[in-house]
Amino acid sequence: MEKLEIENLEMENLEKVEKFLKEAGTYYLATVDGDQPRVRPFGTANIYNGKIYIQTGKVKDVSKQLHANPKAEICVFKDGTWLRIQCELIADDSFEAKKAMLDAYPQLRNMYSEDDGNTEVFYMQNATATFSSFTAAPETVTF
Repeated sequence: MEKLEIENLEMENLEKVEKFLKEAGTYYLATVDGDQPRVRPFGTANIYNGKIYIQTGKVKDVSKQLHANPKAEICVFKDGTWLRIQCELIADDSFEAKKAMLDAYPQLRNMYSEDDGNTEVFYMQNATATFSSFTAAPETVTF
């Protein structure tokens, strides 16, 4: 495959995963706290600069956990299909990445702003996403 074809396929994979997350509305993010798994609901997913980003606050435990160990899993279920994403979540402290997320989710602006010192965005790196159901073979994509 040529480089352009690979880049196009990767963008299609990103868009497919982001669309599924957005349509589901709520997904569950798992992190680790020492040797204890932690799972909580999330609802943000936004493609920026060719990466899928999520958003949280720096004061939250999830932020501290991801800084200590960026390995995470996301699980979401919609219309008989579930998606599991294994990835590393890497912090991006740039104003532009935060702005892109808050522009995509303007309802968050009543709690967060790009320069409040609390808003934090993470992008997925080394991601493997598997779509599964009871009626079809699993489909795995990477990005």
